[in-house]
Amino acid sequence: MIETEVLVIGGGAAGLAVAQALASAGIGVRLAESEAQLGGPWRRRHKHLTLNSHRDLSVLPGVNYPRGTPAFPKRAAVISLFEDFARQHGLAIDFSTAVERIERAGDRWEVKAGDRIYRARHVIVATGRDRVPFIPDWPGRDGFTGKIVHSADFGEAGLYRGQSVLVAGAGNSGIDVLNHLVNVETGPIWLSARHALAVLPKRVFNIAVHKISPMLARLPLPLADTTIATVQRLTFGDLSGLGLPKPAGGPASRLAIDSVAIASDDGAVAAMKAGRVKAVAEIKGFDGPRVILEDGRTVEPDVVIAATGYRTGLEPMVGHLGVLDGRGKPLFNGGQNDPNLPGLWFTGMRADLRGCFMNAIDKAEAITARIVKER
Repeated sequence: MIETEVLVIGGGAAGLAVAQALASAGIGVRLAESEAQLGGPWRRRHKHLTLNSHRDLSVLPGVNYPRGTPAFPKRAAVISLFEDFARQHGLAIDFSTAVERIERAGDRWEVKAGDRIYRARHVIVATGRDRVPFIPDWPGRDGFTGKIVHSADFGEAGLYRGQSVLVAGAGNSGIDVLNHLVNVETGPIWLSARHALAVLPKRVFNIAVHKISPMLARLPLPLADTTIATVQRLTFGDLSGLGLPKPAGGPASRLAIDSVAIASDDGAVAAMKAGRVKAVAEIKGFDGPRVILEDGRTVEPDVVIAATGYRTGLEPMVGHLGVLDGRGKPLFNGGQNDPNLPGLWFTGMRADLRGCFMNAIDKAEAITARIVKER
């Protein structure tokens, strides 16, 4: 039995930030990380991956990127940032520790992780809203004679040379995939979208657009929606003729309510306007080599890349506690909690215009303030 005042579950930006904030407040804290090292999910993603948030808004307290780091840091730089942060602050991390279940035991929480059991007054779940890649159970999916991969397993763009590709999903991950695919001599590329395109350029007049995100985050949602839509139209023109669905809610509102991230363009939109990428209807199902679309048309791609989002995967851990909604997302986040479940907290479970790092710091401060007050 391992006793600690606070157990943090998950060693990404949210978990590291809250562990450091608690330790700085003099609170005993351990961090359980399922991977053998920090940055596991980043290490598995494709080598082209970069942050869509600017480096100045993508740091943790007390650490920065080395001089010469690009404005939008690559995955290796992010991993190094995590490692430097944990080392600098001397965080107590138990690696290769996958938490299975959290139970209430008197005035404490008992947390089972393999052959380890932790007892803690407070447990903070920071495993992330993008923990488990999700692919819809499309009819006929298992009989598809092509290949289906999730965008998390995209790999290198060169792997798709000469192949026809259908990208399912026009959110942040889908557009990121297209940004890379359009630089390779592929066969036909189709984009199947359920939502309208909400996309911003990385730069306008050599100014990184993401640097204004803290200002946008302070605006009322309707005004933020209008501002983002205006920047999109001024940059890309009228995209209504591309065959994508009509907007159903503003981009900032969709981010706040449904965690649908705003995409970052780096060539995808120009390719769509040039006809290199063709928009098609949503996927209805599969029939051998064919993908059947909702409008009755079919395409026959070699590869379907499912940019269809993620799930938290929290049901085995906390589903029995009644703290998740119908899609597995926690009902509360940050400094909010359920008074009937004192000491159980979640962080990193909501999207933020400013990006995950600034959100992680804010939620870490809020949770720490609550725990200090309750001591």
